[in-house]
Amino acid sequence: MNRRMVTLLATLAPVLVLGVLGTTVKVPFVALGPGPTFNTLGETDVEENGEVVRKPVVEIDGTAVDPTGGNLNMTTVAVRDKLTLFDALGLWVSGRQGLVPREDVYPPQKSKDEVKEENSAQFAKSENSAELAALEYLNLPVVVEIGTVGDNGPAAGVLREGDRLLRVGAIPVDSVEGLQDAVGAAGAGSTVDLTFVRDGVQTTAPVTLGSRPQAEGDDAKQGYLGVGARAVPDVPFTIEFNLADIGGPSAGLMFSLALVDKLSAGELNGGRFIAGTGTIDPDGDVGPIGGIPYKMIAAKEAGATTFLVPAKNCDEAVATKPDGLDLVKVETLDGAIEALEAINEGRPAPAC
Repeated sequence: MNRRMVTLLATLAPVLVLGVLGTTVKVPFVALGPGPTFNTLGETDVEENGEVVRKPVVEIDGTAVDPTGGNLNMTTVAVRDKLTLFDALGLWVSGRQGLVPREDVYPPQKSKDEVKEENSAQFAKSENSAELAALEYLNLPVVVEIGTVGDNGPAAGVLREGDRLLRVGAIPVDSVEGLQDAVGAAGAGSTVDLTFVRDGVQTTAPVTLGSRPQAEGDDAKQGYLGVGARAVPDVPFTIEFNLADIGGPSAGLMFSLALVDKLSAGELNGGRFIAGTGTIDPDGDVGPIGGIPYKMIAAKEAGATTFLVPAKNCDEAVATKPDGLDLVKVETLDGAIEALEAINEGRPAPAC
């Protein structure tokens, strides 16, 4: 082997090694990027009895639904795992993806299936909160339902799972917070009459309240019932959300807006293409989310002209905003609807 061949091999060897390593060695990062968007006013494919059928993303049965137009798109973040060195470099250079430590998305103490289950549970909770927030906005009734009853708590033997609580003494109960306030104000050691509905029958029964476990000072004086409660709709129609394989809580705001749009006259979006994101609680408060740069890219590429941004995400959104996308700051469901009304009327909406 002559000297030129030796020199060539010595030169190529590091390149070959880098090529092998770059295409086989996995890096401890995942890539975040724009995910699919879904028009909450539109339809999606749903598998039923082995067949794929089209159903509304937000389906309401049992009452008239007002016609809608345009888009109210929820947005998602795509996660790419098991990246090689070259994969990671290519995605990072593209400018449409970001790299984060893998443990931020998949904690080492949890399996991928466990993370997926948690994300699915958060999504289901966001659906429930979206429904309650929309009904609250529309002044439609909800009731407080007993979820759990402590075995040794004051309510044991009186209340059961599924009971719908109407009153604590003379105080009507129409929210979980209202129940907590009424029980707390009655005081530990007091006896109150609970009025509830079980299997369609209204009943009133006395319960002697305990004190909150491990409470101190004035908190120890507050009444304690020993139940877990949840707010549930009390309307003559049903609501179903038909998106599968989506996780996390950030669709709540857009689901609520879709429900309000379908259950009230007129078009919230004025026929425009509106997209957005944000968690929502049953009181209609909108919370921050992750991945907003990628959600805005997805929205813009899908055709959105306006993007609803949780107030606490505004700084990040402004810093990474795609050209041609107007950002509207949102703190509550009421505020989001007022902002859309302002846009429809040609007035300025709160901006990031």
